[in-house]
Amino acid sequence: MASEGITDSRGYKPFLPMVLSYMASSGSLVLGSVAQLLTFSILARWLGVHEFSAFVAITAVANIAVHLCGLGAMESLVRRVARDHAIYPQMLGHNILLTAASGLVLVLIGAGVLPIFFTLSPDPVTNFVVIALMLITNIVLVRIIVLIEQIFIAHSDFSSANKVVVAFAVARTVAAALACIVFGVSTIASWAIWQFVCHVLLAAVCMRAIGGLGEPRYCILREELPQGLYFSIPFILRALRQNADLLVLSLVTTAEIVSSYSVARRMLESSYLSVEALNRLIYPGSARVSAAGLHHALQLVLRVLAAAIVISLAAAVTVFVLAPILPYLFGREYISLVGFVRILCWVVVPLAVWSVAVEALGASGYHAARAAVMGLGSIVGAGLAAWASWYAPPAGTFVSFYLIEIAMVVAAWGVFLRYVRRDRELAELDLPAGRAHEG
Repeated sequence: MASEGITDSRGYKPFLPMVLSYMASSGSLVLGSVAQLLTFSILARWLGVHEFSAFVAITAVANIAVHLCGLGAMESLVRRVARDHAIYPQMLGHNILLTAASGLVLVLIGAGVLPIFFTLSPDPVTNFVVIALMLITNIVLVRIIVLIEQIFIAHSDFSSANKVVVAFAVARTVAAALACIVFGVSTIASWAIWQFVCHVLLAAVCMRAIGGLGEPRYCILREELPQGLYFSIPFILRALRQNADLLVLSLVTTAEIVSSYSVARRMLESSYLSVEALNRLIYPGSARVSAAGLHHALQLVLRVLAAAIVISLAAAVTVFVLAPILPYLFGREYISLVGFVRILCWVVVPLAVWSVAVEALGASGYHAARAAVMGLGSIVGAGLAAWASWYAPPAGTFVSFYLIEIAMVVAAWGVFLRYVRRDRELAELDLPAGRAHEG
């Protein structure tokens, strides 16, 4: 892969394939982000404040659960298949079994609990069905579609992976436009059906697209279970952290501030996609380069860091400049939106810096260390964000955001460099690196 050439090639020509791949990858994610933002604005306008707030709340719960669906098996597939394509049938079967089992449990739990807090229909049966449909859509079907994208990445077929990203975003936007603008859908109960059908059709097309890569061999690879959990738990904790400030703000401040802040957060996530595009491009190559020790990937990671800083700065500047157009998309009632977006947009820089280190730890198989950094950061961050949002909303929320991300930079790079030194010392002693056997 082109990314591997970074470690041993000179001149600009070896970088050209990687630059072109990045442009395609980032372009697909940015296009997907724009489509998601458009979908968000359509739903916000047509569903109305109360329906949209319930939709966002249920989706937030699903966004936490989706990281648990599959128990992290997706990352195992990318890492293992990138190193050896012959293991793909086993890894695919491993993913299907874990996704089906965990998805069923998560949907049943959510469908049993969420109706207690959300009434989307006066009829209890209809309320249960609507919530169940939303959970199936946003947990199981989303996981299937993302898994197929990752399968293409594991095979270094970034073109097909980009097509999945774009198709996913565009399909949801088209569904929202048809449902709300053309057919006048204005309730979650109606939108849930449109959303479900859209995801089913897209998942079917995506599954057909990977048919030529091989049939699954159904088995559970027990050695990958802890690795998968190490990978998924930090994302679950991070999702919890990302909702702590919103929850507290909803208790202590106005609906307009909460709404504007939630949109600003969505803009931050969108701007980070330019860095995510780089990480997803580098990940398979990093897995191969670091197979004999993390120290072999050090130069690659440092160059990725430099690129990530440049890209994140460019993304922050772009969001800052374009912020004034957001009220035209979401409505004039979002009075604080432009100011909030301009305050938060710079957070993407420290976020990009520490993400490079944790992605390198993941690619090298150091999932326990990666989980420790992200997990502890999320737990402490959730507490700090909640306290700051309660003590001095919303200024305290913004301050805590920056403090958390800067602390994550220090922690992630400290752990990364420690494991680089350890692998180098083991190599000098002619001992095997302990990446895959951290237990």
